[in-house]
Amino acid sequence: MTHPSVEQVENFGYPLKKEEKYYGTDELGNEVFHGDDIYELNDEYFLIETLTQDSKELLQILGAEKRSA
Repeated sequence: MTHPSVEQVENFGYPLKKEEKYYGTDELGNEVFHGDDIYELNDEYFLIETLTQDSKELLQILGAEKRSA
């Protein structure tokens, strides 16, 4: 019995990426996938990993909620 990742490398030469489920595009044009951390404010969302510290602090002051996409 061979591990699926080993079979993928043997068959394709590299491990296949796990298929990520697309959530949408945030207000700054970044692709967001299910499981990504976002700030949500007034039905708009922002991918946290792309924000500067100042942007994160401003969104928190404005009342944005941190959640998972």
